[in-house]
Amino acid sequence: MAQDIVPIELGLPQGDVVTLWAPHWREDGEEWEAFLGYGDDLYGFPDPARLAAFVRTAREHDLDDHPAWHVVPALSAVELSPDEDHQFDLVGVPELVAEPLDTWTVAELADIVEIARSLAEVCELDAVTEVLDAADGFSLLNQGMLAFNGRDGQKRWNEVCKVVVERWDEVLDAIDAVVSTPEVPADAVATAETELAEALETDADEETAAATPSDVDEIEEVELGFWGEIGIDPIHIITSDAEYYTLRCYLGDDPVFLGHDGKIDVFGSPRALARFLTDDEAVEDTDMARVATWQQLRDAATGGELDVQVESDNTYVLNGLDTDLLAGPSEVDPTQLDLAEELLLDAAAWAGDDTADKALQSSERLGWLVSFVLRPNPNRMPPSAPFDDEVEVWRKLVADLEARFRTH
Repeated sequence: MAQDIVPIELGLPQGDVVTLWAPHWREDGEEWEAFLGYGDDLYGFPDPARLAAFVRTAREHDLDDHPAWHVVPALSAVELSPDEDHQFDLVGVPELVAEPLDTWTVAELADIVEIARSLAEVCELDAVTEVLDAADGFSLLNQGMLAFNGRDGQKRWNEVCKVVVERWDEVLDAIDAVVSTPEVPADAVATAETELAEALETDADEETAAATPSDVDEIEEVELGFWGEIGIDPIHIITSDAEYYTLRCYLGDDPVFLGHDGKIDVFGSPRALARFLTDDEAVEDTDMARVATWQQLRDAATGGELDVQVESDNTYVLNGLDTDLLAGPSEVDPTQLDLAEELLLDAAAWAGDDTADKALQSSERLGWLVSFVLRPNPNRMPPSAPFDDEVEVWRKLVADLEARFRTH
């Protein structure tokens, strides 16, 4: 997509419509924001094909003076299809706030309210602004659950829900009223529909090819090696104080570590790990015994044939990440952070603890910082220093992980 112009989908009473949004750009020393439209009309189309047909043939609209507009008419219909992060179900807000209050509910509502405020400002919809100013909680959604914890937080959330129940129709009616769908040439629509159909066919062919046995599969099976064949991975964890080795695998999507009762058995060397696996009594209660290939691993260990080698993508360097995060997103190695996040989430999930999952949601301050490093987006507001609070939470998550270690 062109820099700073993104396709979005709005869920409205008239149905889902797609349009274009230019979140912010600077020109002649001034900051601007705009949607695809003209005059008092916001242009919305029933599908990406008609949006593509319009941008390729239209001569006059409110985005034609955007510095990146020249790129847009050359985009494919696929590139003009809104991704999941830019689909805003405004008509579903009453159902959303009726769900349990959690980080996901707050994050989704925050995104919808942000786009509603932008629509209100650009399209001069005073009725929308009035509704969104009727409860303080609407302006605090970007803080995540922090704004809705405790007695005061619950009160704020209840006020938001009350406004939605009583007045959200005013928001929908105001936005719905300015949406119009201009005529587009039938041949341009047909061309865009063909592009979308071909893209779907290509995706289907790729999925079929991936699922079809071939000579490549046989080569991959040969190259898997012992650990790949049994589906269990040795992992290497480097903390500020020590280095540890242990095992992890997945049953479906669920991580399983060497250990039990929420404690991970960790070792100072690969040799110590291999020696542990030969001890019948030591491994008697491990959760990993549920894995079908567990006995193959034990047999290799007791036969003296087990070679514990760790792949680079199973090496987790926690040491120094807190200092890097404190210095800001530009100082953090995304690969190292991505792996560390994976380890924290896996270990907590295996232990039945949702603390890490909640703290790393993008609606929370730490999660916002981490997601900005791992999934940068020019349309998102960057987190601002200082990051002391975020790093404090990060260090607590790492401490929780280390507390799960049972050192041998």
